[in-house]
Amino acid sequence: MNFPAIRAIYRFEMARTFRTLTQSIVSPVLSTSLYFIVFGTAIGSRMGEIGGTSYGAFIIPGLIMLSLLNESISNASFGIYLPKWSGTIYELLSAPVSALEAVLGYVGAAASKSVMLGLLILVTARFFVPYSILHPGWMIVFLLLTAVTFSLFGFIIGLWADDFQKLQVIPLMVVTPLTFLGGAFYSIGMLPPFWQKVALFNPVVYLISGFRWSFYGHSDVNVVLSASMTLGFLLLCGVAVACIFRTGYKLRS
Repeated sequence: MNFPAIRAIYRFEMARTFRTLTQSIVSPVLSTSLYFIVFGTAIGSRMGEIGGTSYGAFIIPGLIMLSLLNESISNASFGIYLPKWSGTIYELLSAPVSALEAVLGYVGAAASKSVMLGLLILVTARFFVPYSILHPGWMIVFLLLTAVTFSLFGFIIGLWADDFQKLQVIPLMVVTPLTFLGGAFYSIGMLPPFWQKVALFNPVVYLISGFRWSFYGHSDVNVVLSASMTLGFLLLCGVAVACIFRTGYKLRS
């Protein structure tokens, strides 16, 4: 394992984040703070409890997950797309760096940035609504699993994209709607029976449900199933990345 290469890629990507601190960290935190003000304080104060939890506290896991998914995808996709766009990807491909080492560097940096952002949002939420974390260890596990999984998914998008517009297509038109419909602001148990069954086909439901369980001990779906779905998607993304590097799809053309 070429650890100096992994460290070099990782440090380069992390340095890029701190050079664009306002865009990478400050902007998502401020945007999420607006959700807390509108939904948590203004609307939440006029709503009842959901599963014994105040509405303002109930939406915290969903809002963290909303930012985590989008930022994980964005960080990883831009990280690998920029070398493709500038042509420096060929230096990486010709260097004594394996596909696994390149993925560890890029995805590791993207996941680190997303976890930092998730924790910052968690701290920021304390200024708006009181909350507790029933299973802090499992909260960290779900946070890390989700960040790594969707950073790997973003890495695939960055390899697939031909231009900057394509980098935004899936996050804006697929991931964000699925997150809003995946129980970020409500429990799927509040839906009519038919739509509850339809919602179970939304993979984001399992991510938000498992993450919310780590906070309050209740969830829309079984927590084991939530963790299994996340691990399954992680494995699927890993296989896809391996196939891309083996075939050179969108890398050598």
